[in-house]
Amino acid sequence: MEHTDLLIDWSRAQFALTALYHWLFVPLTLGLTFIVAIMETMYVRTGDIWWKNTTKFWMGLLAINFAIGLATGIIMEFEFGTNWSNYSWIVGDIFGAPLAIEGLMAFFMESTFFAVMFFGWDKVSKKMHLLSTWLVAIGSNLSALWILIANGWMQHPVGMHFNPDTARNEMENFWEVFFNPNGVSKFLHTVSSGYVLASLFVVGISAWYLLKKRDVIFAKRSIIVASSFGLITSLFLLTSGDEAAFQVAQQQPMKLAAMEGLYKGEERAGIIAIGLLDREKILGDDKEPFLFSLEIPNALSFLGYHSLNAFVPGIHDLVYGNKEHHIISVEEKMQKGKNAVTALKAYKTHKKENNSAKAKKALAIFEANQAYMGYGYLKKPEDAVPNVALTFYSFHTMVGLGTWFLLLFILTLYFAMINEIEKKRWLLYAGLFTIPMGYVAQEAGWIVAEAGRQPWAIQDLLPVGMAASNVASTSVMITFWLFAVLFTGLLIAEVKIMLKQIKIGPEGEH
Repeated sequence: MEHTDLLIDWSRAQFALTALYHWLFVPLTLGLTFIVAIMETMYVRTGDIWWKNTTKFWMGLLAINFAIGLATGIIMEFEFGTNWSNYSWIVGDIFGAPLAIEGLMAFFMESTFFAVMFFGWDKVSKKMHLLSTWLVAIGSNLSALWILIANGWMQHPVGMHFNPDTARNEMENFWEVFFNPNGVSKFLHTVSSGYVLASLFVVGISAWYLLKKRDVIFAKRSIIVASSFGLITSLFLLTSGDEAAFQVAQQQPMKLAAMEGLYKGEERAGIIAIGLLDREKILGDDKEPFLFSLEIPNALSFLGYHSLNAFVPGIHDLVYGNKEHHIISVEEKMQKGKNAVTALKAYKTHKKENNSAKAKKALAIFEANQAYMGYGYLKKPEDAVPNVALTFYSFHTMVGLGTWFLLLFILTLYFAMINEIEKKRWLLYAGLFTIPMGYVAQEAGWIVAEAGRQPWAIQDLLPVGMAASNVASTSVMITFWLFAVLFTGLLIAEVKIMLKQIKIGPEGEH
């Protein structure tokens, strides 16, 4: 079904708005649940009332974030039916399964024990309350697991077959979907980034208390726990990031090329550490893509293919083809895709006419070209290229900030352990002002993941232009602005409530 460019643009904008706002809340929940569980474990083991007060304070901030994040998540799931009904029809049998499991298993688990965790301090035993806290942490991360498995399948569709009679993709192997390497690496990288954000959040707020010279014991203990947790998860984030980049290179080479602004393929390709893209660069011209750049030699070849000498295809190779490295052009893929679309229509027509011979012949042509069916809906080869500047700058922002976070955790943990953190006011200010940087890195990561795979709703199979609902663009525009106002209001409310609780301070300290 054809849609207008205006409808597609507004549908994408609305979903992007919802996802970006939703991701302001989710990573803090993923990480803060574990930090709270660690702190409560210290309370149960030591019986120290300071640990209980510390746990209850951070648990209060967690509750605020959890409640508001829930609202945006529900709206986002509904948008698959309202704005992307064709997508839901074509792949609902596969995509819906992990989302259903998330709702039935993980969401109910975390919601049930969240009530015990938040309201059950004086109603259940210490051990039961601690168990509830850990189950909330596990449940919230299981929610992320199933959602990221679904997203990973969109990036690398496996475990399914296309039914030409219904024109739908149907699940063939659940475990292949579950153990999809793209989904596994995405889950590990995404949740560990959430742990890093939560650690920055705790370090930054604790730094504020030390700058104000109040709740000093609480702040120092919180910094030690959060810095330790943040340091460990930052190191793991580097490892999972390497695996994620490897998966992108194998399954989404166009995204990798956009991430590095690589137009012409190279052997022993390097990573751009710092670079400024030339805005006048056009695919196919002879201009250099960068006005200036600082490169780490051979690093991209190693990151993408685990070989210092590997050939990394560039955007030009992937669009126009490279015979030497057996890369076919997008134009060839488009022709094969059109053959598949035409053959599928012919198959269905002949089958209605009970002409089995012609139907069988059309089906054979379809199956020979089926892998490129999605390309049959592209208008020109250049449509297969994502927004290079957006992908490149988002990726390098994420990596650069992640490097700073690792350094911050090392410094704060070191000075906290030698009991000199209060004297390092520059470091305390750095910790405080790094909180918003953590959110910038989170959003940049998702922009890389989603903008970098455009124009595909499902990689190579379904372009976004064919995935949208057949609704009036004005309806999407109106709801876009309604959601923008609603989400902004929720964000302002969360910040105000949190600031009020932070000013009050940990319970029992005054």
